[in-house]
Amino acid sequence: MAEDTLLLDDLDRRILQVLQEDASLTNNDLAAAVHASPPTCLRRVKRLTDSGVIARQVVLVDPGRLGPALTAIVEVTLDHQGAERLAEFEAVVAGEPFVLQCYRVSPGPDFVLVVQVADMPAYHAFAHRVLAAHANVRNVRTFFSVHRSKFETRIAI
Repeated sequence: MAEDTLLLDDLDRRILQVLQEDASLTNNDLAAAVHASPPTCLRRVKRLTDSGVIARQVVLVDPGRLGPALTAIVEVTLDHQGAERLAEFEAVVAGEPFVLQCYRVSPGPDFVLVVQVADMPAYHAFAHRVLAAHANVRNVRTFFSVHRSKFETRIAI
């Protein structure tokens, strides 16, 4: 077990399962859902947050409700894979609002990105501005989603 791994008991697991489904619950509603007292729940959530197990609370927005949406899964291979060059590319994509996720992967390409844009012209502009303009990018291979059959943010606990 990693040194920074927090030991979770059954109550912690129940709290995390309920919060992953609906983080907007009041502390009293959470306590009722996990069969614990409100003060205990409050302490547990604070401990889980302070330890980094709960990284943050966010609102999930349905991109299709905001207008046209195109999801692209992008494989990126760099010419040079030294630590500094990998970190440099990560810094570039970290600043891009269209990049929802960035994974350094092995084997195969160096990175896999999940990109959300309005349409194909927006993807084209993103690809030219970010990927084609980056001198260390050797190859880009993009897959466009035609149907999303599952999207989940919770992890099994």
